[in-house]
Amino acid sequence: MSRILLVEDEENIRTAVKMNLEMEDYEVVAVGDGKHAMKNFKDQHFDLVILDVMLPEVDGFQICQQMRLINTDVPIIFLTAKDAQEDRIAGLKRGGDDYLTKPFNIEELLLRISNLIKRSQKSQENAPMDIYSFGDQWINFQTYTAKGRQGEFNLTKKETMLLKLLIERKNEVVSRNQILQAVWGYDVYPSTRTIDNFILSFRKYFESDPKNPEYFHSVRGVGYKFTD
Repeated sequence: MSRILLVEDEENIRTAVKMNLEMEDYEVVAVGDGKHAMKNFKDQHFDLVILDVMLPEVDGFQICQQMRLINTDVPIIFLTAKDAQEDRIAGLKRGGDDYLTKPFNIEELLLRISNLIKRSQKSQENAPMDIYSFGDQWINFQTYTAKGRQGEFNLTKKETMLLKLLIERKNEVVSRNQILQAVWGYDVYPSTRTIDNFILSFRKYFESDPKNPEYFHSVRGVGYKFTD
């Protein structure tokens, strides 16, 4: 039985979609906001996520980005009333696999869910290790290990999540608020100096000259950027 996380703040839609999914023999966990979505996503296994964009407090695009730091494989379908092309592009750039606008046909949603789960199961059978290489260095996001200027070493979970966020947004400036929300979540907000210290560590690990970084850049007053 495939497990689905349904994140939808409109109760009538959430109830109707959950009922139809259960009629198709899916096991469904349904929540109405991003905070509960992330708690369930971190604590449980899901084969697919259905994610509304217009959520209270934090939108679905940000939730998707945070989920992708934890799991890059689980398919994510956006449900939204926003049908502009730029919204579709934004959703796909943040890691979504599909995009369905409201009002939608439940049969179409069920078909898309079935196809994505089948595709995901096939790709995971032959999935390569989740490794990013740059130069003669590499980072393994699954094992929390890396090879830097001084050889191989272990990373902490927070270091791995922050590296993944910066690398997935390569050549883009990621703001401090985005980092705090994506890596530290809702309940714990360290000072921005904490992020500075992480960036300093990355430079020591990976830069030939930490004072003149090639990969990990600070953009004053805005955030941080990874380039390769």
